[in-house]
Amino acid sequence: MNATPVTHAATHTATRTIEVGIGAVTIADVVDVARNGYGVALTAESLTAIAESRARIEALAADPTPVYGVSTGFGALATRHIPAHLRTQLQRSLIRSHAAGSGPEVEREVIRALMLLRLSTLATGRTGVRPVVAQAYADLLTAGITPVVHEYGSLGCSGDLAPLAHVAMVIIGEGSVRTADGELTDAATALAAHGLEPVVLAEKEGLALINGTDGMLGQLALAITDLDHLLKLADIAAAMSVEGLLGTDQVFAADLQALRPHPGQGAAASNMVRLLADSPIVASHAGPDCTRVQDAYSLRCAPQVAGGARDTVDHARLVAGRELASAVDNPVVTLDGRVRSNGNFHGAPVAYVLDFLAIVTADVAGISERRTDRFLDVARNHGLTPFLADDPGVDSGLMIAQYTQAAVVSELKRLASPASVDSIPSSAMQEDHVSMGWSGARKLRRSIDGLTRVLAIEILTAARGIDLRSPLEPSPATGAVLRTLREKVQGPGTDRFLSPEIEAAVDLAASGALVAAAENAIGALA
Repeated sequence: MNATPVTHAATHTATRTIEVGIGAVTIADVVDVARNGYGVALTAESLTAIAESRARIEALAADPTPVYGVSTGFGALATRHIPAHLRTQLQRSLIRSHAAGSGPEVEREVIRALMLLRLSTLATGRTGVRPVVAQAYADLLTAGITPVVHEYGSLGCSGDLAPLAHVAMVIIGEGSVRTADGELTDAATALAAHGLEPVVLAEKEGLALINGTDGMLGQLALAITDLDHLLKLADIAAAMSVEGLLGTDQVFAADLQALRPHPGQGAAASNMVRLLADSPIVASHAGPDCTRVQDAYSLRCAPQVAGGARDTVDHARLVAGRELASAVDNPVVTLDGRVRSNGNFHGAPVAYVLDFLAIVTADVAGISERRTDRFLDVARNHGLTPFLADDPGVDSGLMIAQYTQAAVVSELKRLASPASVDSIPSSAMQEDHVSMGWSGARKLRRSIDGLTRVLAIEILTAARGIDLRSPLEPSPATGAVLRTLREKVQGPGTDRFLSPEIEAAVDLAASGALVAAAENAIGALA
């Protein structure tokens, strides 16, 4: 789900800001800066911490003993001592050479998230940069200047080198950017338009700007936010399908769920009980005359699947919180002033949960598609027309909507193949094991977009099924969702151009309007 962030006119700065200090930013902060156009201000405490660690770096730079990252080359070239008069060139060369991305432009929200998280690490005072370098990042974010970053180039170790280098290029006045209104221009022009000066990087600073997991972490934060929303939508879609397919809500009872006390399962089941409460359709077949023994797994086990996904998202949230509280750089300035090489830039912890989320995203989509398919099969839809068509044979109904859904689900299964189990050695075997976390993040974004589409098609289908149960009425919650959908998509009838209706449903799903409709009727969902 690639939400469009708030933008500002090119000659204006952001009107709202968050403060970045020596502590962690939150996932909400990432969303506000990445999607909602917030600017950034550094705290006085962070500027002091930055200045203190910079003094230590400058002392080491004057020492004749080589110190990695301060007075040496990098990676496989770390054994060469660099004389003082070449160190500015070294920083510039590092950034230029590492800005080697290729392919399509990365989305603005991802780049802004990456920039905020790199700034958050700089603000800890553990990287050894000067305050002017950190301020340059804050200024770019506040001005809405977004460096152009490309799809390919990061192996997730040492961090997201190429994407971060493309960002660093801009503060030295080089490379390409998008202005706040989306215009493509060169960095020097954009900086000048906002009265900003390029920064001449000193010892250690180039390395500090590119050694981090910020790209994959930013995308993880955005994905967690999206999945929090989409899993509520999945419960709504499942409840509408249970209703439209004459399923029972009794299996979602709290005492049954308590026998298997996974928190996500309990939350999903509770949502479905509330969504189906007071449903005349459910009540119509709840008596002793009902001959149905039990519903298919795709209906009966909806809370187990969506609940397991919730618990996986919560695990990812835990990992993200730890990473947001981290100061990732190499070498790093310790609290007692030592400068030490380390391996904290390796993206494995983040890469793993990115892959976990792609797996559960695919599975939530898979069970959704199975519920949709039941609506269209006259042998399983309990009295509805084939394919929910108005005049079956003349009309195809929603037959091909399910094809579209199945095509997306098939893609999601491919995207669920983990990136983090792959590793291609680089840097003359110095970096002989890498995380591929950036690749995991990129495919997860595609997966989230696919899940949004799959759930939207299920809701589109379930809404038609519910309409065809008339004069029976849906529950207050599902009825509110159905009415919101009907503001953009017509009800049952002869075949129409279907693609615009699917896209309208997708837009409603992505915007939050469908979840809001249900919550306005029954209160906040878990």
